Amino acid sequence: MRARCLLFAAAPLCAALAVRAEAASVFIHDATVHTLTAAGVLQHADILIRDGRIAELGTRLTAPGSAERIEAAGRPVTPGLFGGIGYLGVEEVGLEPAADDYALKLGGAMRPEFDVSSAFNPDSVVLGVSRLGGITFAQLGPATEAGGSIIAGQGAVVRLDGEVAAPRALFIDAGSDASQLAGGSRAGEFMLLSQAITEVRAPQQLLPNDQRLLTPAGRETLRGYLGGTHRVVVDVNRASDIRQVLSFARREHLAIAIRGADEAWRVAPELAAAGVAVILDPLDDLPQSFDMVGATLENAARLNAAGVKVVFSFADPEPHNIRKLRQGAGVAVAHGMPWEAALAALTRNPAELFGVADRNGSIERGHPADLVLWSGDPLEVTALADAVFIQGVAQPMRSRQTELRDRYLQKLRAHAAR
Repeated sequence: MRARCLLFAAAPLCAALAVRAEAASVFIHDATVHTLTAAGVLQHADILIRDGRIAELGTRLTAPGSAERIEAAGRPVTPGLFGGIGYLGVEEVGLEPAADDYALKLGGAMRPEFDVSSAFNPDSVVLGVSRLGGITFAQLGPATEAGGSIIAGQGAVVRLDGEVAAPRALFIDAGSDASQLAGGSRAGEFMLLSQAITEVRAPQQLLPNDQRLLTPAGRETLRGYLGGTHRVVVDVNRASDIRQVLSFARREHLAIAIRGADEAWRVAPELAAAGVAVILDPLDDLPQSFDMVGATLENAARLNAAGVKVVFSFADPEPHNIRKLRQGAGVAVAHGMPWEAALAALTRNPAELFGVADRNGSIERGHPADLVLWSGDPLEVTALADAVFIQGVAQPMRSRQTELRDRYLQKLRAHAAR
C-alpha cells in the first residue's frame, strides 16, 4: 500500500481508497427524492440511513440524535447512477497495454468462459473520478470485435466501492463489426453461433473429425446461458440484423438485450413484443457506418414510447468519461424522452436488466442506501454531486484529479504571492 501511496502522491486519497468506512447513521432532511418506484417523486422528504440501509423514508421524520444530519434544502436525491457497459477497472491508461485487460486475443478462438471481471482492479483511480460524478455501479464487458471472436466472454456488475456482484452476462458481437470474425459475412455469425449451441445441446451430431469451436469449459459456460435465465448482450445496430437476432434468440431461448441499437427505433414494436431491452448511446446521431444510417437522437424517446426498456451506455467502452453519461440522458430528454424515463435508463432499468435491482437503481425502505444528493437537476451539466452513498457508506468526495488540482493550485498561489 505504501508503494501505491507514493504512486498517487496523495496520502489522503490513498487512505480513502484503501480503507472501507463503516456505514454510519445519516439523516437527509427536506429532499426531493426520485425513488424510481411506484411511490414516484417525494417532495420535502427525509431519508434515514442506518446500518447501510434505508431505515425510514417519508416526510416529517424525526432524526435520531446520533445520526449525522444533512440539510438537502429541497435538492434532488436520486439512486446512484449506472456507468454503462465498459472497461471500468480493467483499463487504466489506453496507451499502456499492460494496464488494459478487457480483451482475449487468441486468434479467433471462441471462449465464452473468459470472464473479464477477474481482472477488475478496485483500486483503479478511475473509480474515484467516476464516483464524484454520481456513478455507483457499472457493468464490465469484454471487448467484442477486438477479442478475436464473436463471443467475447463474460462480465459482471461492479460497484464503485470496489465490490463485484455475482450475476454474469455474456457478450456477443454481430453485424458488420463482427463479420470479419465470421468468414466475412453476417450470415457466418449465425452459422458459428448455431454450431456452438449444437456443441452444447447435441454434441452427438458432430462427427469426430469436425472442428470444435468450444473447449469443455466453454461448453459448460455457454450451457448456463441457453435456458433464458442469464443475460446475453448482443452488439448490433442495423434494423435487419436486430430482427435476425430476435429470431435467433427466440429459437434458441436466449434472454438477450440489444446493445448499440442505433436503428432499434425502426423495430420498436418487435422489441417491445419480445420484452427485449435496448442499451444505447443517447448521443449517437451520425451514420458512421452503413449499419447506422438510421441513427437519430430521438432513438431513446421513440423506443420508450413504444414500451421498450431503455438503458444508457456510451458506445465507447473506455471508462474515463462515464460520469458524462447523465449529460447524454439530458440530450435524450431534449429530444422527446420523458425526464423520469431518462433517469430510469440510468438507474432502475440497468439494475433490473443485470440482476442487481435488490441493491441498486431505486430508493425504498429496506434497500441498501445507494443514492446521490445533487446540487441541482442531475441531467443538467451544471449540476454536481454533493454527496454519494454506496451501500450506505458516504464516499470521499475527492479523487486523484482533485488532489492534483489542489496541490498545484496551492503551488501556483504561493508562486503568485512572492
